[in-house]
Amino acid sequence: MDQEQKTDLGMSLFIPYRHTEDRMFKAVQDAGFNDWTLAQCRVLQRISPEGSRLTDLADQAQMSKQSAGVLVDQLEKLGYVARIPDPSDGRARLIVLEKRGLDAVKVAMATMDAIHAEWREYLGSRNFALLEDLLWQLREITDPYTG
Repeated sequence: MDQEQKTDLGMSLFIPYRHTEDRMFKAVQDAGFNDWTLAQCRVLQRISPEGSRLTDLADQAQMSKQSAGVLVDQLEKLGYVARIPDPSDGRARLIVLEKRGLDAVKVAMATMDAIHAEWREYLGSRNFALLEDLLWQLREITDPYTG
């Protein structure tokens, strides 16, 4: 394939992401978690195991704090998340996953594992490992949330 026929590299990275996100969202819906939206899932997936502040979720989801707040309010009403006091700052609140949210995450992670197994089979173990390594290296210069 010559250079003119190649898809933009950014799009080549986005297409597998979109495929993964679509499959994970469908699997979660098929498992009975069909009362939420993809936008809500995009916020929920960014909640750290220890809990996250709303400002951090909004920043990572690239949306306003107000928009993230609306989505978190909806997720809270649906029983996926809760707001608790932040033990490190009494004035702040953390958003944490409730049991319903944790159960949905388990379905999503099992789907991701299945997708990775398919990719490993298609690409071969060596190429899949190389892809993982290269993408991890790129995070060092592209992901402001890598700690």
